[in-house]
Amino acid sequence: MEKDAYKTIDRPGSEILFKEKASKFFGYAFPVSSEEDVELALLDLRSKHNKAGHFCYAWQIGENYEHYRVNDDGEPSNSAGMPILGQLQNFEVTNILVVVVRYFGGTKLGVGGLISAYKTAAKLALEQAKLISKTIKLDFDVVCDYDKMNLVMRLVKEYDLTILEQDLKLDCRFKIGVRKKEFDKIFDKFDAVFGFEVSSKSKSEEE
Repeated sequence: MEKDAYKTIDRPGSEILFKEKASKFFGYAFPVSSEEDVELALLDLRSKHNKAGHFCYAWQIGENYEHYRVNDDGEPSNSAGMPILGQLQNFEVTNILVVVVRYFGGTKLGVGGLISAYKTAAKLALEQAKLISKTIKLDFDVVCDYDKMNLVMRLVKEYDLTILEQDLKLDCRFKIGVRKKEFDKIFDKFDAVFGFEVSSKSKSEEE
């Protein structure tokens, strides 16, 4: 069944510190919706930890968890970014960046030790973050004459929908938000009403 909601955070989590053989691993979780958000968060951390050796991270973006990236930042290949991404996937979260900042303590941990340390720091960072669930919503447009406006309002109330935009100048124009799993049913209800002109990019993309 297609996902109708996703888990994320709406504010940065608390800083965590994990130590392994004198190396320090600081973990952070940030809400992000674009690569620009990722870069801003990394700039902030690099300023805060200007003597750290590695800023390893992974992010996952998109309501359907479709975009992701990892960065080992100089650590052995797949020893840092992938373990962090693994925790994002274990927690089933999206629109989140997790960064683990490492200060080398003088003792090499080996690839296995690094994988374990980055995984643990990412896990702790996500455990500190307050996870929330967000519903995936689609929208459609309704255009009608003024005498049909009350019918639009009645249907919006009856099906607990959200009016995202409205324009009542020449005629009545509404952009209505609806939960993804209800979309087809609600769209068809409105589309069946005589005098309603109903359209949606979401509907045309499906077809």
